[in-house]
Amino acid sequence: MSAILSADDLNDFISPGVACIKPVETLPAAASEPSNPYEVTTEDKVAATEAKLQAAQISLTDCLACSGCVTSAEAVLVSLQSHQEVLAVLDSEDSYSVGSPDGSLQHVSAGEDATVPSRRKKIFVASVSPQTRASLAAAMGRSTKEIGHMIDRLLLQSISSNGKRGFDYVLDTTPFLSVCLHLAAQELAASLANGSNRSNSDSAPKLPILTSECPGFVCYLEKTHAAVLPHLSRLKSPQALLGTLLKSLLPKYIGNDVDVYHVAVMPCFDKKLEASRAELTDATWKDSDQDGTPTRDVDCVITTRELLQLADSRDVDFSTLSPKALPNKMLPPIPPLQNFLSSSRNLKGGRSLGLQVGTSGGYLVSIMQELQAQHAGSRIIEKKGRNSDVVEFILLSADGETEILKMARFYGFRNIQNLVRKLKPAKLRLLPGAVARKVVGKTVRTPTAKAGASSSSGSDYCYAEVMACPGGCTNGGGQLKFDDSFIIDSVAQANANAAVVLRSEAKAWLGRVDEAYFSAEDDTTEPGGKNLSVQNKSSQIMDIDQFMEEWATDARISLDKLAYTTYRAVESNVGKIEGEMSTLQAAELAQKVGGGW
Repeated sequence: MSAILSADDLNDFISPGVACIKPVETLPAAASEPSNPYEVTTEDKVAATEAKLQAAQISLTDCLACSGCVTSAEAVLVSLQSHQEVLAVLDSEDSYSVGSPDGSLQHVSAGEDATVPSRRKKIFVASVSPQTRASLAAAMGRSTKEIGHMIDRLLLQSISSNGKRGFDYVLDTTPFLSVCLHLAAQELAASLANGSNRSNSDSAPKLPILTSECPGFVCYLEKTHAAVLPHLSRLKSPQALLGTLLKSLLPKYIGNDVDVYHVAVMPCFDKKLEASRAELTDATWKDSDQDGTPTRDVDCVITTRELLQLADSRDVDFSTLSPKALPNKMLPPIPPLQNFLSSSRNLKGGRSLGLQVGTSGGYLVSIMQELQAQHAGSRIIEKKGRNSDVVEFILLSADGETEILKMARFYGFRNIQNLVRKLKPAKLRLLPGAVARKVVGKTVRTPTAKAGASSSSGSDYCYAEVMACPGGCTNGGGQLKFDDSFIIDSVAQANANAAVVLRSEAKAWLGRVDEAYFSAEDDTTEPGGKNLSVQNKSSQIMDIDQFMEEWATDARISLDKLAYTTYRAVESNVGKIEGEMSTLQAAELAQKVGGGW
């Protein structure tokens, strides 16, 4: 177990550790009255004194600069990304947008000629995750498709009343999840073809590949288990992929005098940390000779609950919005994107096969099915793990006995710990009687292996879908919870009794959200597209490859820069005194003077 963790943290949601402390600067109280150290006080007086203390505000910059906590949590006050920040940026724009029939935007500023802008205008684009729609659908007793239309009305129309600025475009992240699923399968196939013995300097990840979709898990590895980072998938998440697409192509077709402001509505607070990563800015994919401050691919992330708070701040009752589709909803004028969305491509049609897809996008099942198509007659079997959040998937050959490959899904930090232990390299322990050997001119001791133990420190899986939240992304920290008042107030009266029951049982509530998430497969269609479940997978893959090729060509940027990212180890200096000797340095010094442990 990590040194940061303790028995108190084993509730599967890791809160900020004790080291996550930002002091609050306060001035000494004026000495109006002489203090008496022996004065007898009352509880009311103590409570009144404590009420005057200022709460510490931890900004996102503070959180990223510190490596004291394992991952972000709901208790951390992230002040730089919130619905108030979104509204502040919207209100700072005195211009509004008028859509033309071809999908382009004409910017008009009050009281001035729009053809001669005095400053750069902003184009506001929102992207919504399927988990967000599922949470709202479960709370309101509606389908995810209807919830999607209500979100469109909120962001495109309702919040722009009374002269306020609204969003110009609202997109669904599901099609971009399809792109990530296909690219993830390609990434695994490349690693399988080259073998698992890859050096850390290679751009492709080592086997087993770990999903990098969860920013909480990525942050956890970067801060506590840097040795496991070579196993992380280099692929961007759908949120980051869409952000890169908008920032790389939308200004080209709307005008270089505009800025794109991208807001993502996600189920997880950790997505705010992902959006703030230096690796996910235009500095990583633009030409190196360009100057200026790097621009984030995703400017702001708000959670499902914050979306409702945004509506409330504009005096909009989300539950009263019409669930019908907007007749004039437009797509961003990006030809590759419009061509891609016109036929509603999606790779999640494998749900009809009865496999447990999971609530985090279905990376594992989609990859498994793509690899299954390369082995005629093969079949996939499932094996339940030690709990409901651990599932193994095995691809068997046509004879039903030969194991081609094995994958697994791990949700929740309790299960992640078991996986990480297998992937961490064995520690060098200084044990009495151990055999000494020379390593780069230094004498160290090698631990003796247990009898019958395997020499491999890794796992026998080739791929693992890893998410920090138990139950997956539908149970993200930013989702509606079973005790939210919104659930009781907005559900129809016919479902009021069921809502009361769900309020007292979190597991039943999560099951309802999962049901809404999986039901989206049945009614998700795009204008001009066929039903997702009957599309041919091979043609879908061809369309995705064509989309990525058109994107790279249009942006004149390589696919590696557009779709992939990197990670870095974060060394903790919390609690360390400047110049303090580390344990390794102390051990080396002890050996030099003839001592030991």
